[in-house]
Amino acid sequence: MAVTAKVYSHLPYALANKLANLETDTIKVMLCTSSYTPDQDAHDFKDDVTNEVTGTGYTAGGAAVANNTVSISTTVTKFDGDDAEWTSSTITARYAVLYDDTPVGDSAKPVIAYVDFGENKSSENGTFKLVWNASGIFTITVA
Repeated sequence: MAVTAKVYSHLPYALANKLANLETDTIKVMLCTSSYTPDQDAHDFKDDVTNEVTGTGYTAGGAAVANNTVSISTTVTKFDGDDAEWTSSTITARYAVLYDDTPVGDSAKPVIAYVDFGENKSSENGTFKLVWNASGIFTITVA
């Protein structure tokens, strides 16, 4: 007889809340240059993220993601929030890194996800805007 194990739909939400409370903690998105090399296996806290952008209109540490929500529908857990933008900015970025800014110290701030733009994206005295996917910033599907 074959045995099959499955996780419940609420498990990703429960696990995420052990790492970071995605709905109540301050979740930020910081921008990094093409010199940053994401490492999904080794990078676990903000202090692992290097080469943050600098420039007019950008504040170190990035911008807070407003109106964070977590929803669970059938087997899909979705994290979403408002789009992030830096107005009147002159910056160039290749990556956006989401992290929990609530803990004290960069070595205690867990990284959550990152976006690879595929190429450098720039703003020149304009708005640099991250428009999240209509399906959410990210989703986790259990089987």
